[in-house]
Amino acid sequence: MSMIKEFREFAVRGNVVDMAVGIIIGGAFGTIAKSLVSDVIMPPVGLLLADVDFVDLFLVLKGDGPFATLADAQAAGAVTLNYGVFINNVISFLIVAWAVFFLVRGLNRVKRKEEQAAPVEPPPTPEVPEDILLLREIRDNLKR
Repeated sequence: MSMIKEFREFAVRGNVVDMAVGIIIGGAFGTIAKSLVSDVIMPPVGLLLADVDFVDLFLVLKGDGPFATLADAQAAGAVTLNYGVFINNVISFLIVAWAVFFLVRGLNRVKRKEEQAAPVEPPPTPEVPEDILLLREIRDNLKR
């Protein structure tokens, strides 16, 4: 089987298409979560912590003088350790993980309800081959 044919069979499977849609939606949701963290959650948290902007929390590893913001440090070419950006990304990840958890939890509940609603049918009894039936008949006749 040629590699192109194998790839075509792989690419047109339903699971691959579902996965691609999930990745696209996940990327869009990640952008929304990042905006939620940066624009909605972190400003009030920063105000509660004495007007701190988490994006501007960094350590200068190499560079001249103190910098007021991360943008100033990067513009000056300083090497920085950006732990504030890391904190924002961790919070974004937790929000996305929490949302995915609730999505999977809801899907599992729906799946369980469908399984409970479906009537359980007993497995069909296998049909006995004709030669076995004849052998049983012969056996029964010999016993008599």
